[in-house]
Amino acid sequence: MINSIPPAAIFIVGALFIPLLKGKLKSAYMLFLPILAFLNLFFTPEGIHWFFDFLGYQIILGRVDKLSIPFGYIFIVITFIAILYALQVKDDVQHMAGFFYAGSALGITFVGDFFSLFVFWEILAIASTFLIWSRRTPTSLQAGFRYILIHILGGLFLLAGIIIYVHNTGSIEFAHVGLEGGLSSYLILIGFALNAAIPPFHPWLVDAYPEATVTGAVFLSAFTTKSAVYILARTFAGAEVLIWCGAFMTVMPIFYALLENDIRRVLSYSLISQGGFMVTGIGIGTTLALNGTVSHAFCCIMYQALLFMSVGSVLYRTGKIKCTDLGGLYKTMPLSALFCIIGALSISAFPLFNGFVSKSMIVSAAAHENWPLPVIWFLLKLASAGVVFHAGIKVPYFTFFGEDSGLRTKEPPLNMLLAMAIASFLCIYLGLFPGLLYDILPYPVDYVPYTGDHVMAQLQLLIFGALAFTLMILSGVYPAELRAMNLDTDWFYRKGARAFLWILNNPMSRIGAVFSRVFFETIPGALSWLTKNPIEAALIVGDTILFIVLKITGFGQAAEVKERLLKQKAHYPSPLRYWQASKAISWVIVFLSFFLLMFYIWLIGNFGGQTGSGRLL
Repeated sequence: MINSIPPAAIFIVGALFIPLLKGKLKSAYMLFLPILAFLNLFFTPEGIHWFFDFLGYQIILGRVDKLSIPFGYIFIVITFIAILYALQVKDDVQHMAGFFYAGSALGITFVGDFFSLFVFWEILAIASTFLIWSRRTPTSLQAGFRYILIHILGGLFLLAGIIIYVHNTGSIEFAHVGLEGGLSSYLILIGFALNAAIPPFHPWLVDAYPEATVTGAVFLSAFTTKSAVYILARTFAGAEVLIWCGAFMTVMPIFYALLENDIRRVLSYSLISQGGFMVTGIGIGTTLALNGTVSHAFCCIMYQALLFMSVGSVLYRTGKIKCTDLGGLYKTMPLSALFCIIGALSISAFPLFNGFVSKSMIVSAAAHENWPLPVIWFLLKLASAGVVFHAGIKVPYFTFFGEDSGLRTKEPPLNMLLAMAIASFLCIYLGLFPGLLYDILPYPVDYVPYTGDHVMAQLQLLIFGALAFTLMILSGVYPAELRAMNLDTDWFYRKGARAFLWILNNPMSRIGAVFSRVFFETIPGALSWLTKNPIEAALIVGDTILFIVLKITGFGQAAEVKERLLKQKAHYPSPLRYWQASKAISWVIVFLSFFLLMFYIWLIGNFGGQTGSGRLL
């Protein structure tokens, strides 16, 4: 029994020792960490573990239950695969960032309080940013800054919601929140929705993931959005707004993916679309829908990572990733092409592959409910057909087949092939034997994916989708692959940010300069001038006003006033004439007596000579 170690600690603490190791010992150590984490979780019983008191609240680092276990397993498995894929990388920053990233995802999965959740949430954002910056290109640097700024914004929404929630409830327990809590609930939901890439909060994903390193993109495809899916399932299951958000989320990215030229951007849009199925399942909130959400998150992590690895191997060998630059690579990279096809069949939910046994649960859950879910069911079917177009066919076709680009290279290193082989095996194995997956789902599974209706309906969808793609290619109707950037909803904050900065740098800066000159130069200078001789200053000011009035109206002796004014300014400040102490005291007594008299009259007028039950003296 080694269950005394919090799951996140194995990765986060273990990452600190990576720079101290060299060569094969480092590789063996990094592969050993996920194995240790898997055994640690496997031998940990369900319940609350690793908790302590802090500032009067209970901090829980290990809530092991039916919902957290499947996410914990898949996060650990994909970490092993991603590290195996990245062994040829000689960059300790990437390796450490990957383990911190995976460790924070595990921390989010098993925490039981909002305080710990927020801490791991921020580690997740920071660690993933380094996987983008590690590519060390100008575009990756800019994308990384935009990425971290967006996630800081989401963290602020989340923190504000948590503070209000704790104030209203007096509890930091990380449990079901729902939308009944008012402002705090909506702020928390916005914070989670941003990480889940729910439109219109999605462009950060398509902007950042394609700019990450070859191996970093594999990590990114697995953790951020799926951690958000887990959190939404924990806190907002059954929230109807998520049904509509998720349904729109499945359909909208398809059109962008069809137009995209960058293969990793195509996969990024497909990742958003797949997340839409999970968000819809969370919104439906039935046991079948939630089981489908968890199982689809499990399978999606596997085949999305496989697709990113297969196209990443092409980027690793050729340095190119655009549809217009690739094609014909199946001749020299047949294994990578095979693995890409397996990932494409899985994401298309082809029978005998893992996507079929998970996605069909969510679609069936929508079909079994009343209005408005028939509309949602239709949108999910439409999205399923769209996936065939962009991820199922477009990615392998334009990457490895299509028009021959003339590129001739070799397969990636053995460790990258082994990582893709393991992911491919799991995609096929879980598709053939879904019972292994169904056994770890949150609720008992009473669902059979391989029925005649399910299989025939899905095959018809896939066949007609493939036929439509073929006809569009042959007829020239399919949108041409262009070297261009497609506008998304990030246009608003990109242009809006520039407009805001322009306002700050132009009219606002001028207003600020005037404000600074008036309040920090003119007014203090005038007061300093005035205090040198207040009496003489008052006379100068009075004569200045009089001169201006006479000059404008034409009355009086303006010339005489001007001459007197010039003499006063020439002799200013003349020495002050100090009063004798007796005179000063006399005048103070006079003014004080006058004030007391006025105050007495005011009391008589307002209170009629009464204060409480007594009379004024």
